[in-house]
Amino acid sequence: AAEMFLRLLSDVRWRGAHPNWRGLGVTCSWRSTSGAAEPHLLPLPAQAQVVICGGGIMGTSVAYHLSKMGWKDIVLLEQGRLAAGTTRFCAGIVSTARHMSIELKMADYSNKLYQQLEQETGVNTGYVKTGSVSLAQTQDRLISLRRIAASLRVMGIPCEIITPKQVAQLHPLINIHDLVGAMYVPEDALVSSANVSLALATAASRNGVQIHERTSVSHVSVQKGHVAGVETDRGQIRCQYFVNCAGQWAYELGHSGGEPVNIPLHACEHFYLLTHPLKEPLASNLPTIVDPDGRIYIRNWQGGILSGGFEKNPKPLFTEGRNQLEIQNLQEDWDHFEPLLSALLRRMPDLEALQIMQLVNCPESFTPDMRCIMGESHTVRGYFVLAGMNSAGISYGGGAGKYLAEWMVNGYPTENVWPLDLKRFGALQSSRTFLRHRVMEVMPLMCDLKVPRWDFQTGRQLRTSPLYDRLDAQGARWMEKHGFERVKYFVPPGKDLLDLDQSKTFYKPDWFDIVGSEVKCCKEAVCVIDMSSFTKFEISSTGDQALETLQYLFSNDLDVPVGHVVHTGMLNEKGGYENDCSIARLSKRSFFMISPTDQQVHCWAWMKNRLPDDNSLTLEDVTWKYTALNLIGPRAVDVLSELSYAPMTAEHFPSLFCKEMSVGYANGIRVMSITHTGEPGFVLYIPIEYALHVYNEVMNMGQKYGIRNAGYYALRSLRIEKFFAFWGQDLDAFTTPMECGREFQVKLEKGMQFVGQEALLEQKQNGVYKRFTMFILEDHDTDTDLWPWWGEPIYRNGHYVGKTTSSAYSYTLERHVCLGFVHHFDEKTGEELVVTTDFINQGEFEIDIAGQRFQAKAKLYPFSSLFTQRRRKDEVELSGYQRE
Repeated sequence: AAEMFLRLLSDVRWRGAHPNWRGLGVTCSWRSTSGAAEPHLLPLPAQAQVVICGGGIMGTSVAYHLSKMGWKDIVLLEQGRLAAGTTRFCAGIVSTARHMSIELKMADYSNKLYQQLEQETGVNTGYVKTGSVSLAQTQDRLISLRRIAASLRVMGIPCEIITPKQVAQLHPLINIHDLVGAMYVPEDALVSSANVSLALATAASRNGVQIHERTSVSHVSVQKGHVAGVETDRGQIRCQYFVNCAGQWAYELGHSGGEPVNIPLHACEHFYLLTHPLKEPLASNLPTIVDPDGRIYIRNWQGGILSGGFEKNPKPLFTEGRNQLEIQNLQEDWDHFEPLLSALLRRMPDLEALQIMQLVNCPESFTPDMRCIMGESHTVRGYFVLAGMNSAGISYGGGAGKYLAEWMVNGYPTENVWPLDLKRFGALQSSRTFLRHRVMEVMPLMCDLKVPRWDFQTGRQLRTSPLYDRLDAQGARWMEKHGFERVKYFVPPGKDLLDLDQSKTFYKPDWFDIVGSEVKCCKEAVCVIDMSSFTKFEISSTGDQALETLQYLFSNDLDVPVGHVVHTGMLNEKGGYENDCSIARLSKRSFFMISPTDQQVHCWAWMKNRLPDDNSLTLEDVTWKYTALNLIGPRAVDVLSELSYAPMTAEHFPSLFCKEMSVGYANGIRVMSITHTGEPGFVLYIPIEYALHVYNEVMNMGQKYGIRNAGYYALRSLRIEKFFAFWGQDLDAFTTPMECGREFQVKLEKGMQFVGQEALLEQKQNGVYKRFTMFILEDHDTDTDLWPWWGEPIYRNGHYVGKTTSSAYSYTLERHVCLGFVHHFDEKTGEELVVTTDFINQGEFEIDIAGQRFQAKAKLYPFSSLFTQRRRKDEVELSGYQRE
């Protein structure tokens, strides 16, 4: 039965699918079932431009797309047989129903690629366009599906929200009694995953890629921080690029060399069952059923069904070592599968009498945040990774391989892939204990409701401020960013909030009034926010090298007097934001740089790769050395004046200024006159050993001024109502300062060239094709309507023009505020046109929240009345800077 299953799941043997395979460059054929001797292995080449490790869907997709882009000197190594790993066991469901835009785009591309792959290669991929139906047992689930449907429609992917009766018409065996609705995506498909990999390998081989099976990579050789070659059990290959597509073994392979590359993923057992055909075999074009509330999926398979799911109590496996060359079917565990089987029988009661062929148990790799991993290592240049697909490998395989190939050939993909970038993780996420615990949470979350502002519960309290216990005792509620605990808000004494599960909602949250009171205090008195998680670097040199290097890497002019603070972007060659930061000049030859929390690895790598090779310049990560306290509000100046015995008024301490001061008994406190919110105040960068003392002094002195603690939710509300962009959500590598109203942070004539200058000069001359815009919802009821989150479609005069990037409730305006980019598409051709001020000001805008459109007033500048004190226009703009 097992042999029959494997044969059927692959549909065809590789040799049978392509009898000329040996002639196409593969150095060994499949081992015969009769136990014949190993085939002769051709010798490995001595060198290649690229070596890819892994012959599954990811490795073959990367090889296919690199060869399509003109790179021919490529070697793909597979330790067993092509497509004999996790790919062989994949359920073969190609689904575009994804929450995240980049994942949706990858899946859509994959679907279109697979559809034409058989015609291109002659290999039967088993592609059948069946469609998919995602079921909703609750109204909240239906809201979630409506949000996805809104994104699919603007991408041009057909979909509709349907009734339970329509579900029954599409799939007569489905029990609909507990459904409230569903989402139908007619162009989703089924494929034979192994054969898709073999088809990709066929095309790659025809384009010159050499494929060697039965060849294991032991480690990657590194010289001067760059890939130099790979060591295998059959010899060495010198190379410039290495691509780790080793699936569940990617973690171990990353750690096998002298320079470890952290790839945070961990495998869990994944179960699905196969049945014999029904008496009346199911039609091959019946839609795939996804029942997230029941935690299961169901597809037709050879006239019967294939059904699996994501249980609440997953079983991690393969904690240590690469103990299998090829994935075999793991041990059956019917007791463990029983809840999923019960859900299947409730959904399809007619299956009670159906004969089960086999319960398949295979490994699937999961990552700490449920998003796949791609990109270049920050420790080894030329070392690329594509792994950790979270059970969506076949859906993402085509698109992920395309983006990684573009990254390698052109330096960056054609889409913003920061949410998937390997550099979003640090070494702290690679602890085996952390990964084991986190994937036990992640796997059930695959089916759980995705609501705004939910947080992982495992792997917490890993990075904490010295003030953590003090703040926790005062009612702090925590979230996590890059492993760092940060306060969302403070629950006042005597106030009870709903527990975690009950507080999940798409509507007005239970913390609404709490955050409102913190915002009010920021505007009328003084609040303290612990912002220690921000990334902090010090750059210094023996001569002028630090200034010269920063002038080249950043768009603003950093040749300012000592003590001044500059807000600036770190741009790429296309003028897009690689980072958005504040830089204080501490002395003629040293600078202090403040960046977003999740920039710690990315920014370090970007700068390190562009610094002089000599030892004249020093870059040091001092994030752990300083606790940051943000004093926000009109009375912040009074609190700090009394603590420091120094005048802190604007005449003595102007905006965007930095000075070392004493606060209480503590010396060496770096005080900056910025708050990242537009409100008056200061940020104190405190050596960690003084943090608790300074915090206590600030709170004690501030009592008479009405001081209180506040969290990041209040900060988010303040920054969004002031129209301040946030890197990683509003700003990314495809967004330029010209497109988001930050021309004032660019000094095109500062006397020397900087990265991205040519692109910005071109935009200044020709105009921009998208414009960062602020929207105030006008007919939206905060108490009863769905809240905006991010990613909502924006419509102008009934036509789609873009998506929101962030949103928050403005307690000042008493309205919801959304930020997003507006494009101008030609109504006939779809061509992008220049976005003018008139195009924004003369349009009627709507925001689509889960299928319901709300009128919105568009603005290109913030409401001046929101500012609590008069400042010069440039100071107001310069303080408009936020990185959460």
